[in-house]
Amino acid sequence: MPFDQHEDPADPFEGRLGDALRRAGGAYETDAHAMVSGGAVRGRRRLFRRRAAMAGGVAGVALVGVGGAVLLPMGAGTDDKRSVAAAPSAEPKPREDDGKVSGADLVRTLKDLLPKGKFSGEAARGTGAELGPYAQVVYDDGKGGAAVQVGLGRVEADGEHARQLTECPDKAFVSFDSCAESTLPDGSRLMLFQGYEYPDRRVDTKHWYAQLVTPDGYDVSVMEWNAEAQKDAPITRHEPPLTTAQLKEIVTAPAWRTAIDAVPEKKESSSAGAPGSEPGAGESPGSASVDAPMVDGDAIQKTLTGLLPEGVDVVDKGGQETDFAYVVLDDGEGRSLVQMNVQPGMADLADSLFGSGAETLPDGTKVASRQEPGEKGGEGVVKWTVDTLRPDGLRVVISAFNSGAQHTAATRDTPALTMAQLKEIATSERWNELG
Repeated sequence: MPFDQHEDPADPFEGRLGDALRRAGGAYETDAHAMVSGGAVRGRRRLFRRRAAMAGGVAGVALVGVGGAVLLPMGAGTDDKRSVAAAPSAEPKPREDDGKVSGADLVRTLKDLLPKGKFSGEAARGTGAELGPYAQVVYDDGKGGAAVQVGLGRVEADGEHARQLTECPDKAFVSFDSCAESTLPDGSRLMLFQGYEYPDRRVDTKHWYAQLVTPDGYDVSVMEWNAEAQKDAPITRHEPPLTTAQLKEIVTAPAWRTAIDAVPEKKESSSAGAPGSEPGAGESPGSASVDAPMVDGDAIQKTLTGLLPEGVDVVDKGGQETDFAYVVLDDGEGRSLVQMNVQPGMADLADSLFGSGAETLPDGTKVASRQEPGEKGGEGVVKWTVDTLRPDGLRVVISAFNSGAQHTAATRDTPALTMAQLKEIATSERWNELG
């Protein structure tokens, strides 16, 4: 996740789960300030470039936060809605000829692993498909139809992306009922998540899933909803049909690893292959060198804490391994979330990130400020943001909210930090020591 977004830094799921969620979920809608993924997070310009290409150009490039949420340029309109992932024109019908393990094979495997029931709405891609393998069905155990989907792919087993895929999100950013992480006897990492499709709970669509990453880099996601589609479908039952134990049994089935083995090497990607999957990690449209340095998340948090004004107490804190950190402040008038992104190597994107209305300081730093409503559904929440870009390409963005979490109601009229204080923090020379 962190900053702007409908899936915020905080949504690692929408972010991180982002990845996972998105990966298996197909195209998703996000507010103008939020392009996401899970993935990966995470602050890699490679990810910025890929997403920008998918959204239609570098102008959409933004800063990735926790869970993969992306901060769009300060000039983006808040009324603009766009889909980060290219939406498929139609769900692909299962075929028998689209890979060594076909889409039809994957659907049969999924149906065999599910408890007895009725099936409809079958869709799939086989291991030979350009976008990678996945399968989905609408499953009805007699209590209402529910979408069930599996996405398959590979990741670097010891990489940050794999770690974040199997790491529960922070409740400061994501509303969920249950999340459990575990390491299986074979060394595989498993996450079992029970949450909601929409962070603001504007529709009570539940989203439960199991995410598995094996020591060999097999990446399997099994997701389910209490509706016949991920979004924009009536709720058909109180809860999705599968328990976490059943999700675990399905996601660990050997058949999925066999299918991943059948994916031609050139087809493998760093994300499971459900609709909306991003291009392979090696892609880098428009840039010969897309891997920017990363900034340690703990260092960001310590620096942020050291720059806070007197009279505010830090009552909670967190972040991610690189590029992002947050604190929750309380000055006696209610909790206030403050989140920070620090990303080097953004100089060549200055024109895309900052419009003609940005302020330029004597040292050449560009500064853009914005005050706007919160985007995660918390009643009365506002977000104040200062976005800066130094001449050497170090981008520092800070946002403050009048609530301890974006998806909960406002706890105060305004954030605990003023716009002047946010600007002072974002333009501090201490950030240069990190970048």
